[in-house]
Amino acid sequence: MRRIIPSAARSRSVMVAVVLGTALTATGGKAASAPRAAAPADAAPDAIRDITRYCQVCWRNARLPVDRWEDCTQQVFARLLERVDVANWGTLLRDDADDRREFIRAIDAVKKRTQRARKYADLSPEVWDDRARAGAHVREQREAVDLAAEAVLSPRQRKIVELTADGWAVPDIAAELRTTPERVSDEKYKAIRKLRTHLGVDA
Repeated sequence: MRRIIPSAARSRSVMVAVVLGTALTATGGKAASAPRAAAPADAAPDAIRDITRYCQVCWRNARLPVDRWEDCTQQVFARLLERVDVANWGTLLRDDADDRREFIRAIDAVKKRTQRARKYADLSPEVWDDRARAGAHVREQREAVDLAAEAVLSPRQRKIVELTADGWAVPDIAAELRTTPERVSDEKYKAIRKLRTHLGVDA
């Protein structure tokens, strides 16, 4: 049965999860050697050990850095303490019930959050600067094309170019403008030729 712990008790739950995860990771997942005071009174050591091992397999399969496994497992324990009755932890890996689904959601959320953090952490300041410059260059080019479109294209051609830039396919544009795909292709070709000539691309 799912439960939500009141916010007043949440900090204690998180602390218990931190102690659980730290103790289990430090002992290589051997719950028997973890301090008994670290676990909730009705949490079976076998269940804690199995949950930890399951989490570690998930982190390995997701290629998360080994030095993050402990933190990730602690986050899963924290979420379980908030949402799943500790007495049900022993069946999390066996029963396909709401508690197991909550466990899987906890693992998935922690995994995705860690992957996102790693993705952004891997970007050096130089990479960020390069991407910012590239983004600014693309915006400048788009503005130049927009100005050229206003100067040399008909309203219909501008619409076709805009929809094309937004990823619309020719048949979809034809349906939107209530015309034929052949007409859209012809107008699109003429519009691109006009823009290239105006911007001096063909020069």
